[in-house]
Amino acid sequence: MVTDTQVRKLMRLIREGNSMAIAAAKSGMDEKTARKYAKQGTLPSATEGKRTWRTREDVFKEVWPEVEEILRSDGAVEANTVFEHLCRKYEGKFREGSLRTLQRRVKEWRARSGPEKEVMFPQMHKPGRQGQSDFTHMGGLGITIQGQAFDHLVYHFTLSYSNWESVTVCFSESFESLAGGLQNALWELGGVPEEHRTDSLSAAINNLSDPKEWTDRYKGLMSHYGLKPSHNTPGRGHENGDVEQSHNRFKRAVEQELILRGSREFESRDQYEQFLRRLLKRRNAARTGKLKEEVAVMRNLPDLRAEDYTRGTARVTRNSTVNVKRNIYSVNSQLIGEKVDIRLYAERVEVWYGGQMVQQMPRLKGAGGHAINYRHVIHSLVKKPGAFAQYRYQSDMFPAVVFRVAYDYLLEHSPESAERQYVRILKLAADDGQQRVEGALRELIDRGEIINMDQVKELVAKQDQHQISPVVEISPIELSAYDVLLGAEEVERWAIQ
Repeated sequence: MVTDTQVRKLMRLIREGNSMAIAAAKSGMDEKTARKYAKQGTLPSATEGKRTWRTREDVFKEVWPEVEEILRSDGAVEANTVFEHLCRKYEGKFREGSLRTLQRRVKEWRARSGPEKEVMFPQMHKPGRQGQSDFTHMGGLGITIQGQAFDHLVYHFTLSYSNWESVTVCFSESFESLAGGLQNALWELGGVPEEHRTDSLSAAINNLSDPKEWTDRYKGLMSHYGLKPSHNTPGRGHENGDVEQSHNRFKRAVEQELILRGSREFESRDQYEQFLRRLLKRRNAARTGKLKEEVAVMRNLPDLRAEDYTRGTARVTRNSTVNVKRNIYSVNSQLIGEKVDIRLYAERVEVWYGGQMVQQMPRLKGAGGHAINYRHVIHSLVKKPGAFAQYRYQSDMFPAVVFRVAYDYLLEHSPESAERQYVRILKLAADDGQQRVEGALRELIDRGEIINMDQVKELVAKQDQHQISPVVEISPIELSAYDVLLGAEEVERWAIQ
């Protein structure tokens, strides 16, 4: 059988001036065959007819109508599932090796007769027209901070034309996270595009029962920057395709950078965020050209950032607590019965009273949590120590592990006075310093000594004695000594001046 390589060699030899006989001999074919291919001017592979007959029996011929019926009933069914069904129904009829044949047949059937597939329409992006944003979970990357899993999200913003991107670490898909992340991106960018497109975020879009499309807070944010809001159809993430693809590329880049780094452990959140900023700087460096086109046609930023917090009010309960987004926070007891203003940020809660901020604390994740500062309640608890045993928020009354160890010790060795002694120890921590009391408790635990209020108080007092600064006496300085150093002539010159 003559190959394409032989015919190519034949044609080359003829072009070089060789006779047909010599060219045929050198190409490994007889002269008659050589003349045929020289006349046709085509390769053997181009003249081969496609085989239309089967080389082996079609084992699925009898059951194929049944297979087609299954495929039409549900387009998501896999060939493996169909094959398992046939094997159960027609036991012993099909061999395991026939699966590959069925997979090929199903693939061909779907290409010819299967349901229509969704068509993607590539978009033409204009500089400065659109920015897209969304949240993405980063938990799968296995980031740890001081040995603890750092389960978090990032707010991800990208420009559709240049693919310039910005991320902000956050912990929920809240309006505060959205407002903070968007503004971080815009102020880093130094300009404002025409449109801001999001997924169907509840932080920006009302549910279907509300006649208003956008939430009032989100409309206010868009108005502050002069941005036109838009969103994709619910369940159609590909309509926000640029940022969706950026999610995948960004997380893949983070994954690869972590591999090169050799560790997913970070000393602090700040160190991790610096790691992300360095990565983004390198990624954005390749987009400088298109970014300049975008920035050149963008609008200027407003004079100030918009509020990236939610305002609210709360009445301080008799428990010295406020309820903020279904989470309980303690406040100073002086505010019991008063109405306070609440400013809820993405990661902190501020309490305002009389136009002044009186307290700030980290925002709790989710709902149903509580954050009780023992300093807010200990002055009352020490008067009612019996309330400690069943106190609803008792778990917040152990500011460090050694306090929990101390309480357990008291329960075991002095059950009658355990609550009274422990709240007095806690009161000592509030008055004299938590670190001092913590150090005293640790010393008692390490030595295996008895833990009680008197022992702790004694050790704290000793710490105070050790911290007293020694008296330093400085002798009077005889200024005439400097005359010797300067020399007689220099002293005389200074005297004249």
